[in-house]
Amino acid sequence: MKKQTPHFSLTRHAGGFVFVSGQLPFDDNMQIVSGGISAQTRRCLDLLTIAFESEGLSLADAVKITVWLTDADDFWEFNDEYAEYFPGLPPVRTTIGSTLMVPGAKIEMDAQAFRAT
Repeated sequence: MKKQTPHFSLTRHAGGFVFVSGQLPFDDNMQIVSGGISAQTRRCLDLLTIAFESEGLSLADAVKITVWLTDADDFWEFNDEYAEYFPGLPPVRTTIGSTLMVPGAKIEMDAQAFRAT
């Protein structure tokens, strides 16, 4: 089966909001990172950070994050890693149990930020 490049925008703007598409825990070679939910959570948050930085923002500007987990038993380990990235007031969050489209991925995250003008 041939891997195809997905057709989507990394970021989009609507008024003062910046939307970041879902980030899966791919390494630089487009392989899912090893190390379980902790490593995959860190990778997704690092990729969200890179996307925000491309827009002149940071995770501190995030107002909403949606998380999809493939295994509810991973929730608390995920939550511990997530908390490390938001030591202050975290954005609002929705966490959903779901099957993901990429085999081996245990997590996906998308985010919205607000750029104050």
